[in-house]
Amino acid sequence: MVEPYTAVGLVPTIYGVRKRAEIRRNLDHISEMIAAATWLSGMDLPVRLVVIPEGALQGFTDEVFDTEHVKFAEEVAIDIPGPETEYLGEVARHWNIYIMAQAKARHEAFPGMYFNVGFVIDPNGEVILRHHKVAPLYPVEHSVTPYDVWDKWIELYGRTLDAFYPVVRTEIGNLGVMMANEGSYPENARGLAMNGAEIVYRASYPHPATGNEFFEIQNRARALDNNFYVLAPNVGTYYLEQTSTTPIDTFGGRSMVVDYKGRIIGSHLYGGGSGYVAATIDIEALRHYRCRANWGNWMKDLQTEQYSIIYEHQIYPKNLYLDHPPYKHAEYRDQVTRPTIERLIQEGIWTKPSQ
Repeated sequence: MVEPYTAVGLVPTIYGVRKRAEIRRNLDHISEMIAAATWLSGMDLPVRLVVIPEGALQGFTDEVFDTEHVKFAEEVAIDIPGPETEYLGEVARHWNIYIMAQAKARHEAFPGMYFNVGFVIDPNGEVILRHHKVAPLYPVEHSVTPYDVWDKWIELYGRTLDAFYPVVRTEIGNLGVMMANEGSYPENARGLAMNGAEIVYRASYPHPATGNEFFEIQNRARALDNNFYVLAPNVGTYYLEQTSTTPIDTFGGRSMVVDYKGRIIGSHLYGGGSGYVAATIDIEALRHYRCRANWGNWMKDLQTEQYSIIYEHQIYPKNLYLDHPPYKHAEYRDQVTRPTIERLIQEGIWTKPSQ
């Protein structure tokens, strides 16, 4: 039996990183936050899981400054496992917690490239899951995805749910990762659910999408669709550079925890500083609902053969970066975004506006 416990999502202040050594500043801040949040949030039920939002280690330097992909891979992207995950592993051991976090990281099979990687560290300090982001913030994020190197990825990992939507089974529930823009597409949540996920990490999301309710709508819908918990902490204030003196609330707050019926059970609305969101996780209640409900446990009704017809036609190009590094912002718009929209119009899926 999994006893109810507290999960905490950090809302950290972050400093943009241009050199790998600068990550330590953000890690030290995260460690301090975990100490405070774990103590205060654990007064009722023990804290077993701490979630660190995307960007908390490195910021978003590659995206904001349109950094050359190879340069960022050489100078900022980390290795997982590596010194940074070892640091977080020490924190996990000290507090006897699981940690879910994210970093732009290299991959031994793809030299000169980096992926956006979500990972899980157990209370022994070991990395027990790595998820390679499948849907970056397409207009600006330079991370390579498995779809961008499809042929080689399939060769390495196979064409399975584990290759794209890995889930790790633990004593506190089945954990999966759906970072940021991944949660904008219902298929990514369903992939995790079909692989057994019960608790899903979903962070971070920028303003104005947070303030205009995109973030909340998506988090609640993905949780309700799949009957799993969504832990969605956002980052706090953002200093673009190590030497910046004025922080920017780039992400708009609205950190939340959503339960398996789509209800917000933990909330931290403010984003202009450092904070945290916390809520009770009851895995046994989730499992009872999935197995005993007659209606709201939607996945039992999936007509998979019928739904597969929707996806027989390719839209977004695969193997985009198999032979060259990711495009910069303007190149991506011209080479990918505009041609894809034009194809949707030409094929009669979308209708072109009058002007």
